[in-house]
Amino acid sequence: MAGFLLSHTVSRDTMTYRQKGGIYDGMSKYRHPTYRQRGGFVPLSDTFLRNSTKHSGAAGDKHTDGGGMYLLVNKGGKYWRMNYRFAGKRKTLALGVYPAVSLAKARQRREKARELLADGIDPSTAKKEEKQADAIAAANTFELVAREFHKSMCDAWSASYAEKWLRGLEKDLFPYIGGLTLATITAPVLLDALRRVEKRGAIESAHTLRQTSGQVFRYGIQTGRCERSPATDLQGALKPAIVKHMAAILEPFKVGELMRAIGGYSGQPMTRAALALSALLFQRPGNIRQMEWAWVNFDNSLLTIPSQDMKRRIHQKINGRPHLVPLAPQALAYLTELRPLTGHGRYVFPSLRTGERPMSDNTVNAALRRMGFNQDEMSAHGFRATARTLMIERMPGISADVIEAQLAHGKSGPLGMAYDRAEFLEQRRKMMLEWADYLDKLRLGAEVIQLKKA
Repeated sequence: MAGFLLSHTVSRDTMTYRQKGGIYDGMSKYRHPTYRQRGGFVPLSDTFLRNSTKHSGAAGDKHTDGGGMYLLVNKGGKYWRMNYRFAGKRKTLALGVYPAVSLAKARQRREKARELLADGIDPSTAKKEEKQADAIAAANTFELVAREFHKSMCDAWSASYAEKWLRGLEKDLFPYIGGLTLATITAPVLLDALRRVEKRGAIESAHTLRQTSGQVFRYGIQTGRCERSPATDLQGALKPAIVKHMAAILEPFKVGELMRAIGGYSGQPMTRAALALSALLFQRPGNIRQMEWAWVNFDNSLLTIPSQDMKRRIHQKINGRPHLVPLAPQALAYLTELRPLTGHGRYVFPSLRTGERPMSDNTVNAALRRMGFNQDEMSAHGFRATARTLMIERMPGISADVIEAQLAHGKSGPLGMAYDRAEFLEQRRKMMLEWADYLDKLRLGAEVIQLKKA
């Protein structure tokens, strides 16, 4: 062996030594001082380890390296082991499998075990505790805790929000901090991941992810995975998000132009009706395009939107009341006009490709662009802001609470939804009629005169 074998005779004796399970019976012929200092054995080498494939018997062969460590070779492979005594008992410690654990690595583990023994610690017990700690740490990674929290909240969140919540983490945080344990993620580490989002210009997404990660850390604190949230330390660390409101026309004379453009729209009749009902009913764009004929009551002049189709928390969708929308004669006229075209199907505004789905969420916005209203001027969601603003400013006598009820906005305060259940249905019937008449006046150019600037 390298550094210890000096002749061909010694090499052959070494083979005998190995074949006899580590006991060299030709000691009188061996005079190498290092050999005697190591207690009568030849240390292992990388060359021997690579070539030691043969073994005898089911138990296999043991090749000693010293300090209680040896290589066990059997039909299953090559295993590092270490024999030692602790509290008067003989024990064996597994040090790994060759070649995944090299000779040098195995010796390092042997020395670590001997240091533990010198300190009165059982290496086997220490190894079990280390494995348990690693298993706990592996279960406390940011990604695993986030997915666990996400799963626990799926019954309380809407399906769309739950999908969006997880998608943001999968895209922007899991690749960078997903494998780190919660306790090891500091504020600078989290900030570095958020800055990647910020640098690509997604400022609002970066702020959303800071809040989302804060939810994960709070859940980690509640379940004993960490003691504090680094997200709270990042308040003000990101660039401020500029709140951009949905584009909406707020000037009466411009609303008149819009209503005339809708009246003269030459595209699909369904699209023209969707534009007109967006203005007349000022409901959320999703409720307009997903409107079903089963919701329309022509006799009572009422549109009933089921609770599960409203923008609400999941428990409110399940337990809440439907949203009632009074229909003015102008709105009923558009629905009556559409009835022969789409009344045989489910949706009032079905997709042109298939009647099994409602029209695209971009249909109304695309129609606005074709009519000459750019994205900074008007949007499908902007009809709500238009109605609320003009009613407050131009239609005195209409209560803000009645308008909010028509917009289906939640009641303010923690007990608002629990105790304030007023729907103002009769007041809203009157309001919707006045609003429809007001839009007609704007469309005809009455009452509003745009003066030229001096």
